[in-house]
Amino acid sequence: MAADQRGKAATLALRRRLLSSCRLFFPEDPIKIVRGQGQYMYDEQGAEYIDCINNVAHVGHCHPLVVQAAHEQNQVLNTNSRYLHDNIVDYAQRLSKTLPEKLCVFYFLNSGSEANDLALRLARQYTGHWDVVVLDHAYHGHLSSLIDISPYKFRDLDGQKEWVHVAPLPDTYRGPYREDHPNPAVAYASEVKRVVSSAQEKGRKIAAFFAESLPSVGGQIIPPAGYFPEVAGHIRRAGGVFVADEIQVGFGRVGKHFWAFQLQGEDFVPDIVTMGKSIGNGHPVACVATTQAVARAFEATGVEYFNTFGGSPVSCAVGLAVLDVLEKEQLQAHAACVGSFLMELLGQQKAKHPILGDIRGVGLFIGVDLIKDEATRMPATEEADYVVSRLKENYILLSTDGPGRNVLKFKPPMCFSLENARHVVAKLDAILTGEPGGQGAADNVLESSLESQPPSMPRDRRLIAEPDVF
Repeated sequence: MAADQRGKAATLALRRRLLSSCRLFFPEDPIKIVRGQGQYMYDEQGAEYIDCINNVAHVGHCHPLVVQAAHEQNQVLNTNSRYLHDNIVDYAQRLSKTLPEKLCVFYFLNSGSEANDLALRLARQYTGHWDVVVLDHAYHGHLSSLIDISPYKFRDLDGQKEWVHVAPLPDTYRGPYREDHPNPAVAYASEVKRVVSSAQEKGRKIAAFFAESLPSVGGQIIPPAGYFPEVAGHIRRAGGVFVADEIQVGFGRVGKHFWAFQLQGEDFVPDIVTMGKSIGNGHPVACVATTQAVARAFEATGVEYFNTFGGSPVSCAVGLAVLDVLEKEQLQAHAACVGSFLMELLGQQKAKHPILGDIRGVGLFIGVDLIKDEATRMPATEEADYVVSRLKENYILLSTDGPGRNVLKFKPPMCFSLENARHVVAKLDAILTGEPGGQGAADNVLESSLESQPPSMPRDRRLIAEPDVF
């Protein structure tokens, strides 16, 4: 607790001296957060911020039932999963009830990165193949194996490996097949087929197709309905499996369904589903769900999968508590209601402000695509930075994503309210119109704001930090 009494400047100085590579949110004036509750976070001065970013604190920061579950189990036992314990089987059973019947075998881990790495191993063992198809701009985690299948990262590092094949992001606003296309789902899936065929012509064999069920780093993308089933057909005919990455969007966030892949149709079932972030509400829990066939092939190697902390009694108690809260507080239905209301409010702003090019989303996963002009849809990167910075001055925490860093992304805790939605959109409107309290007009060029920032920092990196990592 002594560190809580340290001044912000001293904390920042220590961080700069002792830590590396992790860029802060709002680096020109970082916030020192000392407490969180529900959809709010509080700085060392007691100022309250609405958290529109944190999809990790899924049911709310420091939810008392989740905290209590961890505390009570910690007082009794916390050990690895080589001993019999009810929590792990109870948790697996509860998760199985949320998934299609075919997905009935579970592996517990510590992080989304570990989950996606295991999914890659499962796919390769089951298929006997090595290559992976991914979507452009994708990010699947920070392990070396996952950097290799994350175009968002590998293009700035060692480049694309010969066993990685990149298909176009199914973006109907900016991609080659847009909202006026008669069947964008089939068109984008045909691009995956083309990528697979090209790889096969070179003698490559496809092990898996990896995709976030709703691509986040790519810009809060909503794939057209029917895209995943079409892609799965092409991938399975090539001998591969379909991996749905639900790390950012699972557990009721989309409102209409518990899992985002279910937006693609009741009959669509991935071969592997990976989970993280929201599964533990901030506690390091992750999971892989797969089929009996995939699991048995993995077991046939004779090399077990063991994770020292994955599936511990405490982690599973936390996971069970998260599921309890989701049910008791009806947060899936709440996400549908509040998300629909927020989309409606943002849609009204789109009619008022030309800078708002596209409003897309489902449940509490929403993207606001800022553009410089309607004809070219050029990303309004500097303007998006400005808006995020001004919102922070109004005690609202938001960030940007997408290839152009111009998409305002809303992924708040699931308890985010109707009143929060009204307040956030009102402040956004004030900023865009330059009303008092809005601090400026992002519909204008904003050169004075940008010129006042430190010239040593690249323009597109001054106001925001890296996207969430797994």
